[in-house]
Amino acid sequence: MKLIPVIMSGGVGSRLWPVSRKTHPKPFMLLPDGQNLIQKTFLRATGLNNVAEVMTVTNQELFFKTEDEYLRARKVRSPLSFILEPFGRNTAAAVAAAALELESVYGSDAQMLVLAADHLIVDQPAFAKAVSKAQTLAADGWLVTFGIQPEYPEVGFGYIEADTDMPLGDGLKVQRFVEKPDLATAQEYLTAGNYYWNSGMFCFRVGSVLDELRKHAVDVLEAIRVTLEQSQLSEGDMHRCLRLNVKHFAEVPDISIDYALMERSDRVATVPCDIGWSDIGSWNALSELTAADDTGNRLEGEVLVHDARNNYVRSPERLTALVGVDDLIVVDTPDAVLVAHKNHAQEVKNIVSQLQKSGHDAHLLHRTVHRPWGTYTTLEEGERFKIKRIVVRPGASLSLQMHHHRSEHWIVVSGMARVVNDQRELLLNTNESTFISAGHKHRLENPGVIDLVLIEVQSGDYLGEDDIVRFEDNYGRA
Repeated sequence: MKLIPVIMSGGVGSRLWPVSRKTHPKPFMLLPDGQNLIQKTFLRATGLNNVAEVMTVTNQELFFKTEDEYLRARKVRSPLSFILEPFGRNTAAAVAAAALELESVYGSDAQMLVLAADHLIVDQPAFAKAVSKAQTLAADGWLVTFGIQPEYPEVGFGYIEADTDMPLGDGLKVQRFVEKPDLATAQEYLTAGNYYWNSGMFCFRVGSVLDELRKHAVDVLEAIRVTLEQSQLSEGDMHRCLRLNVKHFAEVPDISIDYALMERSDRVATVPCDIGWSDIGSWNALSELTAADDTGNRLEGEVLVHDARNNYVRSPERLTALVGVDDLIVVDTPDAVLVAHKNHAQEVKNIVSQLQKSGHDAHLLHRTVHRPWGTYTTLEEGERFKIKRIVVRPGASLSLQMHHHRSEHWIVVSGMARVVNDQRELLLNTNESTFISAGHKHRLENPGVIDLVLIEVQSGDYLGEDDIVRFEDNYGRA
């Protein structure tokens, strides 16, 4: 029985700002053990039995970043496939697209295991056992969700009410899904014993989920079917990539798989499990991954404290000191600092909303931005100038491009650069430079075997990242 884990990577994780941002969202946040959540999810998926491939549904801007993380993480080489969304359209669209694509490749009897890219599961053997139970139910046509055994009355999660009068082997029939409750109601659920946290993970037989979508969400299914017919597919050795058509994808209803299908179908079952699950939904949850000292402080980086208790501090790049404060969250990044009381950790998303409304880039980008060819870091900027540190990986190249409003001066710090500058092509070694006038076509490439590092000085009337015209590009962005 073929199993295809489908990793859904679409959330921003606004409660984990300023580390989580649109171009570097929650799945890519480095955890104290040196891995990130998307690597852990990938390893968890590839560690299961009978995995035919790992499929990922994500935003097209995160494709190369995701692929890099998989390459760093994987212990065995396995086939990969990607469905790339031009923008978010919620989870029903993502599940429907994955199911239709898998049906075309593996047939209706294959099983898909839907996993969130930004959840943490610490008990792999228990997880594998729960998946095996879910597969048995899925083979009989059930849409299976994983119900997490609640440990306390949590008000931040949705709940699943299971029908204990209808056991289904190792699972239970789902009676209903419940929205996030208040504290008193959550306590009632905990006492009742037949309520479980809704993990947002699912296991389906491909044919079964498509049949149920036809019954309950045919508008989603048909809109996705049209989108796939007009989308661009590229295939390579153990690699398949489907870029969804922008125009048709915009017509797909924006609705979650819970609302569109799971709450409407009468073929939903749950596998209750205790797998060490966390959705890492706030800084409080993330702080639990760092050991507390004798005064309850959880400290990452170079941190000094005096007469301070029960604080969480994440400061990886510079010294941070706390004096005489309790119960704070302090998160330091190169361009933004968060200070919040632990009791208000869920409200960090309100800051992100303010940044979005004001048009501030701090909800989108870090100072270091990842690109398919490497990274760039904004070192300083002011009126009519910006200075960047650019790192280009061996064999990689930027697009052949042009800017209307800015000129650029490139100085090689280390490595070798092959440069197209208007009509000229030249090789630059360490300490050599070139000047590119506004309006000139240009390209930067690393022909060497070590990273190319250079300093770019921009000058002009407008220095925004959208002042770029691409003529050729190795990564499909032209």
